[in-house]
Amino acid sequence: MNKTLMNWSGGKDSALALWHVLQRGHYTVDTLFTTLNAANRRVSMHGVREELLDAQAQRLHLPLTKLFLPEDTTMADYQEQMGAALEPVVSSGVTHAVFGDIFLEDLRTWRETQLARWSLTGVFPLWHVLSRQLLDEFWAAGFATIVVSVNSHYLDASYCGRVLDQAFVDSLPANVDPCGENGEFHTFVYQAPYFSAPIDVRIGETVEKQYTYKTDRGEEIKSLYYFTDLQLI
Repeated sequence: MNKTLMNWSGGKDSALALWHVLQRGHYTVDTLFTTLNAANRRVSMHGVREELLDAQAQRLHLPLTKLFLPEDTTMADYQEQMGAALEPVVSSGVTHAVFGDIFLEDLRTWRETQLARWSLTGVFPLWHVLSRQLLDEFWAAGFATIVVSVNSHYLDASYCGRVLDQAFVDSLPANVDPCGENGEFHTFVYQAPYFSAPIDVRIGETVEKQYTYKTDRGEEIKSLYYFTDLQLI
């Protein structure tokens, strides 16, 4: 079987992608790989505390490779630091990297281009499966997850901190993907069929944070996000 790295955000898509890989048995998952914000030691774009990420890895009985990145990382710096983090992984014989992407063609192309730099092959077990079908499978398998990050362009703060269940999906506006594949929201999985035990969390306050991005043309785009703080009990 192929030795594999699992790109692990701690959210539902990466969790379900790992489930698919483990069920099919074509790959051995050697490590989870997660990028975190170096300043606050939280999962990038999810805002989840490092100790909650560690709790997931412990319940999976898998090693966890972490890459801490500053918020203002340039693409050149990103590639350099990513390469340094992946070098020992690739040297250990890992040949494939798993992602939970569903239908964003540009993102998959970008990932595959980057992976080629490090002689890795991408694996996309959820690719082109309907979002509602994925959620039905997610729930049926025994997963449970909480929405921890919301993009205000799509949803208001009231969606943050809620369990992602059928009622949540039914309440979404028509322009929002049920899996949040366009970045509408992100989640934290606290229960999974492969966890040795559920993760008990306390739902804390919801805060807002503004990010500024630069396009290829140098134009600045500002985005407001809401984050709900989860605390390990």
